[in-house]
Amino acid sequence: MKKVLIVMSAIAVLASGFFSAVSAQDAPTPEQQAEAAVDTRKSVFKLLRFNLIPLVGMAQGAPFDAALAERNGRRIAALAPMIPDVFAHETRGFDVETTALDKIWDNQSDFASKAQALVDNATAFADAAATGDRGATLGTFRALGGSCGNCHDDYRVDDD
Repeated sequence: MKKVLIVMSAIAVLASGFFSAVSAQDAPTPEQQAEAAVDTRKSVFKLLRFNLIPLVGMAQGAPFDAALAERNGRRIAALAPMIPDVFAHETRGFDVETTALDKIWDNQSDFASKAQALVDNATAFADAAATGDRGATLGTFRALGGSCGNCHDDYRVDDD
């Protein structure tokens, strides 16, 4: 019983020290919050790109892998709804490195509808891939890729 009391006391002391240290930290500045928002956005887009690249390869003649195409299409469909979420924190007016155009925050409903189009087209792609039919799957790829391009055309800095 005495050992339990000692252990519980030690845990309480450590926990109070931890929480004191955490609460003593300063809240992030608006600039730091903007930088964190941009970092989060970049992470989501890196994951989208990671899943899209093999599909682009298949569309350009790499061997067709229906299981990979379905898996990556479903991943894209799962990630795409996060796009409007990661743009909820407005970063215009901050000195942060981003390719996002300021008009995203003026047209959030259109921006969200473009993200939904990506969800819909990625789902259609994945559903086609689930059939194992290469032609049908690759036939849906143009719409999937077009979803990315449509949003980039309107809401991303043209860096080509």
